[in-house]
Amino acid sequence: MDLAEVNFNKMKGLVPVIAQDSETNEILMVAYANEKALNLTLSTGYAHYYSRSRKKIWKKGSTSGHTQKIVEIRIDCDQDSLIYKVKQIGGACHTGYYSCFFRTLDKKGLHLNGKKVFNPQTVYKQVK
Repeated sequence: MDLAEVNFNKMKGLVPVIAQDSETNEILMVAYANEKALNLTLSTGYAHYYSRSRKKIWKKGSTSGHTQKIVEIRIDCDQDSLIYKVKQIGGACHTGYYSCFFRTLDKKGLHLNGKKVFNPQTVYKQVK
């Protein structure tokens, strides 16, 4: 991938990244990457992101061990968002769930529908 092709300018040097399970196609999480994070992802074969709150690059799983091995990277037609198709080891969500999308929303509110919990001590507080 030629990084000159990626349009980082629309979001102040960042592009949104959707992490997707390469086997099941389940959406795991949404994060952001800057050019350096994308370079690290391409060079190491593991997902790296840019934390907007901490203002720094992080490798997914560097503290939890729940890594994302890159299988394929896709770029959209406007070249301003990416999909990392990954082999997920452990949970993708910082709350302990496999996917960050472990709840459903309808007119009655939020409902828990998550899969396996990988770290019960950090499970998201019950649905309100």
